[in-house]
Amino acid sequence: MTWAAAPIALPEELARSLRRDGLTTGGLSIYVHALGGAAPLLAFAAEEPRAPASVMKLLPTLAALDELGPAYKWQTELWSAAPLHDRTLAGDLYLKGSGDPYLVIEHFWRLLRRLRQAGVATIDGDLVLDDSYFAPEPEDPADFDGRSYRAYNVLPSALLLNFQAVQFRFIPDTAAQRVRIVAEPWPAQLALENKLRLTRGACSGWWVGNVGMRFVQREQREVVAFNGSYDAACGERDFFRVVTEPVGYVYGVFRSLWTEMGGQLRGGVRRATVPPEARLLASIESPPLADTIRSVNKYSNNVMTRQLLLTLGAVHGGAPGTTQKGIAAVRAWMEKRGLDATGVVLENSAGLSRHERISARQLGTLLLTAFASPVMPEFLSSLPVTGLDGTLRHRFAASPLTGRVHLKTGSIDDVNAIAGYVLDRFDRRVAVVVLHNHARADTAAGSAFQDAVLEWVFRGSPAEALPANTR
Repeated sequence: MTWAAAPIALPEELARSLRRDGLTTGGLSIYVHALGGAAPLLAFAAEEPRAPASVMKLLPTLAALDELGPAYKWQTELWSAAPLHDRTLAGDLYLKGSGDPYLVIEHFWRLLRRLRQAGVATIDGDLVLDDSYFAPEPEDPADFDGRSYRAYNVLPSALLLNFQAVQFRFIPDTAAQRVRIVAEPWPAQLALENKLRLTRGACSGWWVGNVGMRFVQREQREVVAFNGSYDAACGERDFFRVVTEPVGYVYGVFRSLWTEMGGQLRGGVRRATVPPEARLLASIESPPLADTIRSVNKYSNNVMTRQLLLTLGAVHGGAPGTTQKGIAAVRAWMEKRGLDATGVVLENSAGLSRHERISARQLGTLLLTAFASPVMPEFLSSLPVTGLDGTLRHRFAASPLTGRVHLKTGSIDDVNAIAGYVLDRFDRRVAVVVLHNHARADTAAGSAFQDAVLEWVFRGSPAEALPANTR
């Protein structure tokens, strides 16, 4: 392979890789462009809009970094118009969000701790949730694949707490012949029922077939019930699930944490906006955007991406942020940066969509633009690294490519995609995009072909030297 060529036909080495695994070029697009090069090294069906899956996250994360700045932060606040006397707030407490994508339980605990430090112990009124900064379109979390309790289907909210998920940890206790279940955080209004049996079989796919989880109503209380069997050989395992609707989740977690701190909440929960006469009691700010997008891209977090889109919409088009305002903000940013948006279809910007479309060339141009931008260090550091972290932790481990590829991955049914940068064996950085829409693209065969493309790029050729600033 010589870097001087710019073929539009698939190199024979890659064509052989496709044939070996029974794949075809149908639905396949590839774009490879060395940084500093005048033309692409490979552009195969690169103009065709394809479904990108989670690779689409590169577009809103770069737009957010460029438009909002790497130091941008979100505020979460506690307000009240009620008097405070002898550590008792004689009225409602308002919890106001601004769309923090990373309001995890540790940060929320810190907010409540600050409320205690402000002298509040008892809240006589309701917990009132102000999530008015966003106005996302009505949606069913089961719309995408029918799995409404999966954390990847969580819907955005200006008061998104801990991704609305509960971590269930399964701990086999062989001495007591039982399986302990630890849930964190646990909404106070829910009950947990554990009927799991500890077994001695080999560990194989417990999270699919052996452990059952269901939601039941018992004595006017919601119960999360586990049944089935758990093999001791599995050791400790965990998974994340959505167990209640957003308002109930925030209320239940608030009540649990507040009670642990020795506080008391006497009222219930409702939604309303903070009244103008209210005063600020406590607040926290999120980590900076540069840190936030590392979680978005390295772990392909869908709801965090949607939070970014709505934030862009609120900043660009005015509050409340909506999906359409966010899409308009991304398109305006593309126009400002001279990026072609022809054929680009955005639905939620996370790639969890059957309708989103973008071409390999457009993604490749986005990567080239990102590397030449002032936010390049933050953007590059947000991408998973082969063999080291994120979604690439186990890919190309103990290989010459370990640590030399920064890459966003994406996969849904019949779609497999990658986009990022390869540092080739001559220390030249190359932008690489593979979009594959095919009935077997999301299988091991599709990933094997992607690996073949990355290895092909990595090997490169010394025939054409590139400028030093591309390294």
